[in-house]
This record gives sequence, structure tokens and C-alpha cells, in this order.
Amino acid sequence: MIFIVQIVLVVAVILFSLVLIRGGSNAKHMAVRRLMVLLFAVAAVLSIFFPEILTQLARVVGVGRGTDLMLYAFIVSFLVYISTTHQRFRQTEGILTKLSRRIALDEAERPWEDGRPAGLSRTVLRDDPEGEAEKGSAAP
Repeated sequence: MIFIVQIVLVVAVILFSLVLIRGGSNAKHMAVRRLMVLLFAVAAVLSIFFPEILTQLARVVGVGRGTDLMLYAFIVSFLVYISTTHQRFRQTEGILTKLSRRIALDEAERPWEDGRPAGLSRTVLRDDPEGEAEKGSAAP
């Protein structure tokens, strides 16, 4: 009987992970997350007021005690939390990378907008206080 519970728990972990890893933050995923939180809250309140129900449910599914069933539920919840947090972190990292690239391109030096010849850089012009490089003569 314990083997059946192990299989059910593994299947639950895989299914929840696939559902939550699969896609972004559209309305369907937000609804699923809200339902899971609501279901967890109801189960937690019921287990606080009626612990014998949790113990009976644990025996039905083949777990010895209600406490062990709660431990397994917390493990599944923690794995789901880790997978969704990892997914959000990857999304945020991708957005940050795109933003950094955009800022780097926007702040990049554009020598064609200065009105200076393409061969002259700003550092050469700064070293030449008298402006001789712009006239085409060699700097001293």
C-alpha cells in the first residue's frame, strides 16, 4: 500500500510541476494558483479543527498518520514553489538582459552624430586643446 502512495505522490509532483512550469502568467495560470492556495487554506483550517479527519484520510491513502500526510503535502508544495520561483527568475533574468542590451545600445558612442570626421575619436580631440586635429594637422 505504501508503494501506491509513493506512486501517487510522484505523479502529483510531476503533474503540478509540468502545469506550473509550462507557461507564463496568463489568467488560466493565475486562476490555478489561486485555487491551489484556497484549497490549501481550507485543508489547513479543517486539519486544525478536525485532526482526526486528516488521520482518517491518511489511512485511506495508505499513510500511517495525518502528520506524515501533511509532511508529504508540504514537500509537494515546496517543490511547486521552487519550480515557479525558478521560472519567474529565468523570465526576470531574460528581461533584465534585454533591458541591459537596450541601454548599452542607447548610450553607445555615435561618432557619426558629432559632425566630426569618422577617423577622429573623442579622446584624440580631448588631448588636442587647440583644435589642431580638427584642422588636419598633426598633434605635437
